[in-house]
Amino acid sequence: MKDIETMNTTPKTLIAAVAIAMLTPLGALADDAHHKPAAAKAAGADDLTDGEVRKVDLDAGKVTLKHADIKSLDMPAMTMVFAVKDKAMLDKLKTGDKVRFKVVNDGGKFTLTEIRPAK
Repeated sequence: MKDIETMNTTPKTLIAAVAIAMLTPLGALADDAHHKPAAAKAAGADDLTDGEVRKVDLDAGKVTLKHADIKSLDMPAMTMVFAVKDKAMLDKLKTGDKVRFKVVNDGGKFTLTEIRPAK
């Protein structure tokens, strides 16, 4: 690679190139959501995971779920304890219920943000 001294450029040209690069919106450089395939859009639209309630701990605000792969977190199927965003989410759950749920990684703590009966 040539170094700057041997290239036919001036400092003004370099400054202009850097300025253009810094002002170019990232969307112009990357493919935006309007141009993504339908499959990619659909994957983000339904990020609920299938699971089965194994244990409900109302006092601690936790639920144990046997769950399928959680694609949004790149987590394989397993049985795991999750904290819930709101303890009221646990009021109607009982062991054996089939559910669909959403979990997020909140600073290293996996937190259930949504849960509903499976259809």
